[in-house]
Amino acid sequence: MSTDHGVSDGVSGARMEPGGPVDEGAAGASAGAGDLSGAGGSGGLVATTGPVAAAGSGASTAARLQALFEGHRLTPTQRRIAHCMVRRAADAPFLSSVELAELAGVSQPSVTRFAVALGFDGYPALRKHLRDVAPAEPAPDEGSYNEYQQAVQSEIDNLRHLAALLADPAPVVRAGRLLADSRPLLVLGLRAASAQARGFTYFARKVHPDVRLLDEGGTMLTDRVDAAKRAGATALLCFALPRHPREVVEGLEYAQEAGLTVVAVADSAFAPIARHSDLLLPAAVGTGLAFDTACAPMLLGRVLLEAICDALPDAQARLEEFDAKAAERGLFVE
Repeated sequence: MSTDHGVSDGVSGARMEPGGPVDEGAAGASAGAGDLSGAGGSGGLVATTGPVAAAGSGASTAARLQALFEGHRLTPTQRRIAHCMVRRAADAPFLSSVELAELAGVSQPSVTRFAVALGFDGYPALRKHLRDVAPAEPAPDEGSYNEYQQAVQSEIDNLRHLAALLADPAPVVRAGRLLADSRPLLVLGLRAASAQARGFTYFARKVHPDVRLLDEGGTMLTDRVDAAKRAGATALLCFALPRHPREVVEGLEYAQEAGLTVVAVADSAFAPIARHSDLLLPAAVGTGLAFDTACAPMLLGRVLLEAICDALPDAQARLEEFDAKAAERGLFVE
């Protein structure tokens, strides 16, 4: 699946955010939670505290880097640098401060301040630490790959990272229970994320008694949030992919103010919607083609569906009922 053209501003994986402190030389600042130890609301950002926090053997280099950044209050520009390092995890321990600044689209002094914010004397000390705790992983020989094969390999890497995060199933299990208990359940996805939201909604309606797709922004979105809240909704699931529409950020802020618990599937823990997510589940997108590829977010959506089925006692009965009716109607040819 693909997303809107012009997938990033400045560098691959770095998203633009209006306002906020921007250091000299920065093309913009990546949006996200002000404190990576938690997002807004009551639940906190817990999706990356399982296998990421266990940064020992078996954890990916990207997961170990993510663990290093958690718990630090970073500026938008510093979050942009962190996001870039996670996306370039294999190269990060060997990049100079100038190279990292160029990749992240910020100034070299910004990289130095980032290292100090993490508790190091400067960037050389941070790089030495990275070489000690996040050694380079053996990379496949991509010399013979064409650009299409490289895009596929990138998605394979994204899926491996997702598998590492899912080593701790607790966040997904918790999300499944929150979503299963909400009657109705709201599913939000605009623009690039609309395909993810629609696909999730299609399957969720087979097991959940009341799933409502939110695919319009603006005042229509707030009207439908209000209606769902009056009907008894307690949770909203948001698929958020780059480029992130302002309406999604504003819609999630409104949903939280209305008392809904927000579960989000986003391309990064540094995504602009992190501040307005009670439970954020990250799944990276591929950026090697003209349009982003979103295999990992799609798979994570299916994993959430499985967790919802596990949390609904009548899920199997509903599926069997659907299959019986489909057979009676000759709905499918196979």
